[in-house]
Order: sequence, then C-alpha cells, then structure tokens
Amino acid sequence: MNQEIHINEEQLNHQYGYRIIKRLFGIVASSIALVIISPLLLLIAICIKIDDPHGPVFYNQQRVGKDGKIFKIYKFRSMVSNADELLEKLREKNEINGAMFKMKDDPRITRVGRVIRKYSLDELPQLLNVIKGDMSIVGPRPPLPSEVAEYTAYDKQRLMVTPGATGLWQVTGRNDVDFDTMVQLDLDYIQHRSIWLDLKIMCKTVVIMIKPNGAY
Repeated sequence: MNQEIHINEEQLNHQYGYRIIKRLFGIVASSIALVIISPLLLLIAICIKIDDPHGPVFYNQQRVGKDGKIFKIYKFRSMVSNADELLEKLREKNEINGAMFKMKDDPRITRVGRVIRKYSLDELPQLLNVIKGDMSIVGPRPPLPSEVAEYTAYDKQRLMVTPGATGLWQVTGRNDVDFDTMVQLDLDYIQHRSIWLDLKIMCKTVVIMIKPNGAY
C-alpha cells in the first residue's frame, strides 16, 4: 500500500513564478501547436464525418476543474452520438475499480474513434481549453461531475490545481493502472510539480502518442 500524500495548499498558493511561466507557456505553445497541426485536425474531422455522417465532429462534455469549477472540455468525437445514454447500461462492465469508467472493448467507440483514441489524437482540441485557461498542458486529468460525486476528501486533492491535457498518469500507465494508483500519481505530481517535471512529462507524451502505452 502506498503512503498517503497530503498536499500543502499554502505551498501551492506561493508558487507564483511557476504558475505565471506555466500559464504563459501554455497559451503560446498551444496557439503555435494549433496552427502547425491544423492540417491534421482537418483530416481527423473529415475522417470522423465520413465514418459517421450524422454525428458531430466535436464532443463537448462537462468536466470538473480547479477547486471544483465546472467547465466544458473539447474533444474529437470518438464514440457514437448517443454514447452518454448508453453508459448506464455498461456500468456493470466497468474494468477499473473506483470513481471512473473504463472498458477496453467499449462498443460505443467508432472505427475512427479507436484509432484517434489509441494515439490520443481525440484530445488535441483541448489545446483550446488550455488557451482559455480551463486547463493547462500538464496536470491531473479533469474528471466528470459524476465521478467527483464519489470522491473521498483524499481524492478531491486532485482538484487543487488546474487540470491538464496530459499528466503523470498518462505517461506512467494510463488505463493499465487502477483509480487509486491514478490518484496517487496525480498527488505525487502536484506535490513535486515544476517546470522541469512538466517538460519531462510533455516529452514523454510525444513518445507515447507515437508508441501508445495503454490508451483505449
């Protein structure tokens, strides 16, 4: 059993330099990235539309951010249009213990969806969330409100910082680790976060997008 981590909120509030640099870097890097990868974004959008002409290209969903703030996350749609409605019927097949849902052979995922999820391409529109300030490039993944409703006080420490488009969980094991381990990884990141650690995680994220480590 891993030792429990308890975050010092006062210490987080005093990381002024780190937070300013991280915010400025997020805006600049995300803006440049969106311009550079715009042809790829267009190609993904076309493939999604060809695969499922009747559904939207993008999928917007409510997520919980820093201090419990609700925001709308942007993703490429990787599931059938009525995926949220079908979720309740699949909950008993959840393959991860804890306050999250993961199913390796989820029948709601489309053909194009399986490809873009494997290489994390469905997450690229979240660069817009980074520019808006809802998210940062690196941080804990933002959970669903229904998941947070099941959180313990210990789990809620994940919400003490701005969520990220990638994080320590994604580059360590992603869907191959359980909920408790994910929380432990996120709290470890929050406790030790720094510019150097963020850059290290971003570099590992690029590698994992080329050679996936358990995304589905």
